[in-house]
Amino acid sequence: MYGDVWAWAGDFRKTNKNIGIEFWQIPMQLKQLLDDARFWYENKTNPPDEMALRFKHLLVSIHCFSNVNGRHSRLMADIIIEKIYKQPVFSWGAANLTKGSVARNEYLKSVKAADKGDYSLLLAFAHS
Repeated sequence: MYGDVWAWAGDFRKTNKNIGIEFWQIPMQLKQLLDDARFWYENKTNPPDEMALRFKHLLVSIHCFSNVNGRHSRLMADIIIEKIYKQPVFSWGAANLTKGSVARNEYLKSVKAADKGDYSLLLAFAHS
């Protein structure tokens, strides 16, 4: 996906950041997330859009890479909703999420609410 852009593309980060889990926990936590997602899907624990956004939120909180974690997690949510559930991809506010934009601020606000267990803002933003 980013192979021609960054030499480290696809490699898990090897240092700790101010967000995300300890770098050495990434493979284990990612495996746990994938196992959880399989359970959610098989047991229909959430509606499709909420399942995709819960996956996105937990993936970005693991923070697998040094950069592009938000883009990667949104792409994964789009893949889940489109390929698994056969629904249209999310619009993600239909705006540029560059640093300092109003849309980015709304997106970050919705992610912080999801950090506290409230997915309603993230659901609304993803569909806006």
